[in-house]
Amino acid sequence: METRDFLASIGLPRGDLHELPTSPARFPDGVRYRVEIPSTEGPRCLEAVLEESDRLGVPLHRVSQGSGVFLQTDDELDELAHLAADAGIEVSLFARPNAGWGTSAMARAPGGAALAPAARGQDQVVACLDDARRAAAHGFRSVLIADVGVLAAFGAARAAGFLPPNMQAKVSVMLPAANPSSARVFVELGASTINVPTDLTLPQLAAIRAAVEVPLDVYVESPDNLGGFLRHHEIPEIVRVCAPVYLKFGLRNAPDVYPAGTHLEQLVISLGRERVRRARLGLDLLARSGAELSTSPPGALGLAVPQPP
Repeated sequence: METRDFLASIGLPRGDLHELPTSPARFPDGVRYRVEIPSTEGPRCLEAVLEESDRLGVPLHRVSQGSGVFLQTDDELDELAHLAADAGIEVSLFARPNAGWGTSAMARAPGGAALAPAARGQDQVVACLDDARRAAAHGFRSVLIADVGVLAAFGAARAAGFLPPNMQAKVSVMLPAANPSSARVFVELGASTINVPTDLTLPQLAAIRAAVEVPLDVYVESPDNLGGFLRHHEIPEIVRVCAPVYLKFGLRNAPDVYPAGTHLEQLVISLGRERVRRARLGLDLLARSGAELSTSPPGALGLAVPQPP
């Protein structure tokens, strides 16, 4: 009890919140949830995701990409930025590389998997920040970050004007905010939104929400390499407890396509379309629950919509 009392004295929950309090927090426009489609790799995939979201009536707010800014040509970045700007949605591009994409032996060893997302050496920190700067130069205002040192340097660069002041840092699921204390540290370092680990329980998510105010990004369906499970039936409670929350629709039984390229283009398009279909199924379940359905329109306040030069 003394330890729990101490945690409370520094503004952290005394434990996981099994009472599942309703979150009073909201997005800037007053809504509880928004929709994210991950693994949207390149312009053709984004076109397909936008087309499918329009066909199925899925409100789309953010897409994210995992292959890295450096694996897009300048023309591809410009096309992505213009497509997203016209649709009023956010695009978050991954700042790469990291140990798992370099020559690290430890990152590929059974005991070293935790190293894979980390920037291995200062040169990789430089490369990640260069990815963020290149994204910003093409008008993007959101990047995914998977290393705590890169996050700290990103926050400092934004504060110093080396990056645009409205540039957002989306903490990747690979940089695990598995508890309220970690989440608060990430926010203090500059995180704008946090992708929590895929398997956190509702009480664990509630405790993180009590510690931070930034949006949480919660996988409703997890890719196989991140757990491979579906929690669609928890959507109403996730929205109630975690608001403001991005409902993130991954896809089970799908191959890991990172790093994607034209050799996988038809596959990533097909996967993107099915992720949107999964979102439609999830939102239909939310509607059947009787929960509030209102969400943000395109271009809503707080969305890091690209600003193409």
